[in-house]
Amino acid sequence: MMMELSDDELLRYSRQILLPQIDVDGQLRLKNSCALIVGLGGLGSPVALYLAAAGVGELHLADFDTVDLTNLQRQIIHDGNQVGVAKVDSAMSRLAAINPQIRLVPHRSALDQDSLAAAVAAVDLVLDCSDNFGTREAVNAACVTAGKPLVSGAAIRLEGQLAVFDPRQAASPCYHCLYGHGSEAELTCSEAGVVGPLVGLVGSLQALEALKLLAGFGEPLVGRLLLIDALGSRFRELRVKRDPACAVCGARP
Repeated sequence: MMMELSDDELLRYSRQILLPQIDVDGQLRLKNSCALIVGLGGLGSPVALYLAAAGVGELHLADFDTVDLTNLQRQIIHDGNQVGVAKVDSAMSRLAAINPQIRLVPHRSALDQDSLAAAVAAVDLVLDCSDNFGTREAVNAACVTAGKPLVSGAAIRLEGQLAVFDPRQAASPCYHCLYGHGSEAELTCSEAGVVGPLVGLVGSLQALEALKLLAGFGEPLVGRLLLIDALGSRFRELRVKRDPACAVCGARP
């Protein structure tokens, strides 16, 4: 059932609605959209904040971790008073204060194969803001199976990456097409370090790609990989093709 925009919402989102690419129709699509954010850390923080502020009607928040003092250098959705609190609860408190008109659905436990499949099937779009290859692979497989677009971001040290995978498009690759089975020696931010504004940049771009997909404007980053060199302030784009023999999406129609 489509919900209309109230007078308060027309005012709240007026700066977005002024854009001809969004307008009232695009804002209404955002209100009637639902997105799953996997991970509420450095990437998930700006993603959740911007999607909530932009008026995405329902946000599903998935993270089994608690806020740690070492998170606060980059995970801007949390603050010092939330140390030791579940990240989902910390994020929900902040998002509800920013926009009480949206619905928040918590996933406080680690998602196994079945619960992840159900969580992905229940939304329109998924944002992978996790920090490990195993989760990214599992989220990608669930999105391919459910036919849901995936906005994937990553950042470590002074380097970031961003891509959109959309199984609704026949030519779109999936995450596995690009990265294969990954590396067992993959480092995390706690091991290699990361600068705070970089994850903020990647997360903000993830939020922008999500808004484009949900509201239906612009050219999403499908079939392209954006590489960010924070040290040299350079952006580079690579074309990515779908692998017909991919173990995850190769058999899809």
